Amino acid sequence: MHKFLLTAAASACLLLGGCASTSAPRSANAVAAFQDSIELSGRLSVNYSKDGKPEALSGKFNWRQRPGRIDVSLASPLGQTIATISVTPQQASLTEAGKPPRVAADIDTLSAQALGWSLPVSGLRDWLQGYASAADGSRFVATPTRDSVTTRDGWRLRYVSWQDESAAVPQPKRIDAERQGGGEVEEMTIRIVIDAAAPAS
Repeated sequence: MHKFLLTAAASACLLLGGCASTSAPRSANAVAAFQDSIELSGRLSVNYSKDGKPEALSGKFNWRQRPGRIDVSLASPLGQTIATISVTPQQASLTEAGKPPRVAADIDTLSAQALGWSLPVSGLRDWLQGYASAADGSRFVATPTRDSVTTRDGWRLRYVSWQDESAAVPQPKRIDAERQGGGEVEEMTIRIVIDAAAPAS
């Protein structure tokens, strides 16, 4: 259970990484314009190697994003809440079930405190809506026909499936990400499946 909690915290920190972004121009078969306020729910699995040994986690997540704040809850596959995280420009806080909250100035510091090693935080705030910063610094907009990119910080993304591939502005359904790790983690892969998305109320 302790390992699950720590890895759940890692997953939450990954989900919360990234900076505010601007909308990319729409084009034929492009994803919907970036939304500053949105709610998402789905499933995720994380696999990584640490000290030469494979580690794995799977669970559910709920994501609520508004201007200036992101809240994420992580649950076990059976729906039991494992951890909640809140991020504002001033600080990030992590609360695990039955434990006092952890607070840090930013999500990078929080992940290092919770895990003992620095998690390679990327722009998943963008990824969930079909955007990314490409290796050359350009703004990547995913579509069913343009579904993969290597990001500026070394993540290899692939948009595997879409909510409705035939829609004028399809939204991501499944996202696979992988990269070589740092510190104690040799490599990490993440699979995210978005089951529901809606504008935040």
